[in-house]
Amino acid sequence: MLTYSFENIGKESIYEYLYKCIKKDIIEGRLVKGEHLPSKRTLAVNLGISTITVENSYGQLMSEGYIYSVPKKGYYVSDISGVARIKPVKYEVPEITAKKKTGYKSDLSSNRTDPGSFPFATWAKLMRRVITDRQDDLMKISPGEGTWELRKAIAMHLASFRDMQVTPGQIIIGAGTEYMYSLLIQLLGRDKVYCVEDPGYSKIARIYASNNVKFCYAGMDNEGMKPEAVRECMADIVHISPTHHYPTGITMPVSRRFELLAWANEKPDRYIIEDDYDSEFRMTGKTIPTMKSIDISEKVIYMNTFSRTLTPTIRISYMVLPPHLAATYQEKLDFYACTVSNFEQYALAAFIEEGYFEKHLNRMRLYYTKQREAVLSVLKEEPFKCVGRVREADSGLHFILELNTLLSDNEVKRKLEAEGIHINALSEYYHNNTDEYSHSFVISYSDMKIENFRIACSKMSELTPL
Repeated sequence: MLTYSFENIGKESIYEYLYKCIKKDIIEGRLVKGEHLPSKRTLAVNLGISTITVENSYGQLMSEGYIYSVPKKGYYVSDISGVARIKPVKYEVPEITAKKKTGYKSDLSSNRTDPGSFPFATWAKLMRRVITDRQDDLMKISPGEGTWELRKAIAMHLASFRDMQVTPGQIIIGAGTEYMYSLLIQLLGRDKVYCVEDPGYSKIARIYASNNVKFCYAGMDNEGMKPEAVRECMADIVHISPTHHYPTGITMPVSRRFELLAWANEKPDRYIIEDDYDSEFRMTGKTIPTMKSIDISEKVIYMNTFSRTLTPTIRISYMVLPPHLAATYQEKLDFYACTVSNFEQYALAAFIEEGYFEKHLNRMRLYYTKQREAVLSVLKEEPFKCVGRVREADSGLHFILELNTLLSDNEVKRKLEAEGIHINALSEYYHNNTDEYSHSFVISYSDMKIENFRIACSKMSELTPL
């Protein structure tokens, strides 16, 4: 007779506990196939519980296939011999935490935005309005490309601020650039060779690697990716950030852009992916035009994100496809659902259309200009003049500091880490580390506290020769 104790079962119902006990006995072999189970009434009396409780437990076991019933005979254990009786392996799952970049006295690599600069009041107002005015739309499934309202707003923004004449039908919305790259690989083909910048943002190469596509690295000079390097690696798709390269800060001149466009036009399946990284934050002069705006052959796929202009936690990115690729996307990939909620899409569309985004960008340019000036002024202070030389660019939220030291990059990093200071060396962004930018470090200042940077400079000055 089956006997189980119902003491200390916590909040679990008796029927559910009984079901789990019998299920465990079957899986672990204490109840074997074909074994006749007690009737509902008999088991209820033996356990001191109600018949309906036993009936519910047996019913759940039957629905999952652990037991079966024979009319007028009762319940029997099913044959689950096909399930290997393997002893459970116990192992500890490591706790998933953010990468260790917290707790530093000064984090010179952070790409966070200043929390006080986000327009919380405006964003909250627009979200309340979306809930009130778009209840029906919020319950509908968004088109795979994103809501028409947001795509139309983005097209309007690109026309006004990036001199790009595109239609909403060319725009695809997605949650983060990583997702967009994966879509592009499917759209352009896994048989293609993708070319990335060296040095460059390492995550891009990792995305291509994780998608099991061939990719190569093309070296750079002071004008950006070298066309001869692209030809040498027999690339089909080139991935570049011509307006403001990360991490070097190089802006690709128009002559080099036309060289790469000429390369793309040599074969029908060649394309250029233009990552317009940090383009909104040019501190002096007019914004540099995009490659997309000078492309008359529809060879450029434009990509951008709102993570940099608003906050990294708003995972809304987009790409602009040439018309023929947009048609191919509709034909081959329209089964993909949009990965951004309607709620956020409608709120962002209103944020752009009603002029809030333009005002926010203007405010952030002013803020970052002052932030940059404050950071650079620290390096001009008497105690820190010996620290190193700054290589500036007119756009972006970082610069290169050429540190005056005899130590290797790794030694500098270790010594600063020991002092609670996190910093990235330029050499880390190369596929194969090189001495070309030895002692050069990437300083990001978007969320930097000036006093913390002064502390970091004090520690860096200790690494300079007397």
